[in-house]
Amino acid sequence: MLNHLRQPVSFKVTGGGGVKLHVEESGNVHGRPLLFLHGGSQCSLCWKKQIHSELALDYRLVTMDFRGHGQSDKPAQGYADGRLWAEDIHAVIRELGLIQPVLVGWSFAGIPLLDYIREYGENEIGGVLFAGALTRLGKEALTADMGSDTLNMSASLFSDEPMVRINTLEQWLEQSVFYHTLTREEHYLFLGSNVVVPAFVHQGIFNRQITNDDVLSSMTKPVRITHGAQDCTVKLEASRRTAEIIPHSRVSLYEEAGHAVFWDQPERFNLELKEFVDSIGPS
Repeated sequence: MLNHLRQPVSFKVTGGGGVKLHVEESGNVHGRPLLFLHGGSQCSLCWKKQIHSELALDYRLVTMDFRGHGQSDKPAQGYADGRLWAEDIHAVIRELGLIQPVLVGWSFAGIPLLDYIREYGENEIGGVLFAGALTRLGKEALTADMGSDTLNMSASLFSDEPMVRINTLEQWLEQSVFYHTLTREEHYLFLGSNVVVPAFVHQGIFNRQITNDDVLSSMTKPVRITHGAQDCTVKLEASRRTAEIIPHSRVSLYEEAGHAVFWDQPERFNLELKEFVDSIGPS
């Protein structure tokens, strides 16, 4: 009776500039696709509490590792080119034949998600859920949108010295990302995801200058915004600003959640994601 459910299957998809991207698919092969886009320095493993949940009964669940992250290629250059990020997402949608997917973007993923919409428009997607997401980059933007502790750690987070990065990453994970205390296994899952991302990837990403206000104001597809009230990485004001630019969007605030709302409160997040997706209608 559950032969429509697929166990996780891995793919290599060729993205912008020939970069090989690691992609996984699971869940209901007949359901609306949900394409999960992880944050900077993370990988698709951060979505474990969504992939291994009841969402799999109803939806086709797809995760990808961004260029420079996880099991995807890590070219030395190209991280400041929005067209390449857009081509990566477009390639996954095209090669997997995703019909009107809902894009779920956490943290930095707001940037490549908007790169995609800038280059390809909204016609091929069903809607967008931003989770503690950044929508602009540059010194002034990051000063306005990111928590002071994270900004103060940034030089060490992007250091070429491995132990400097690791020590700072451990401090950042404990203080700025999660509201609930991580288990030892969870701690090393997120730490390991960070460590495999080369410093030059971070440096390339955060050297960009872009606002995306024009893209946000032109969006017409359904948009939901979630944010943790205890988020010390991306300020709540950043999500409220996004909501002001997209009048038909709505902010869902999680009082007992940090930056990773989907990890701190997975049951509520998954339920609200389901409600949002179902409100969009059939694909």
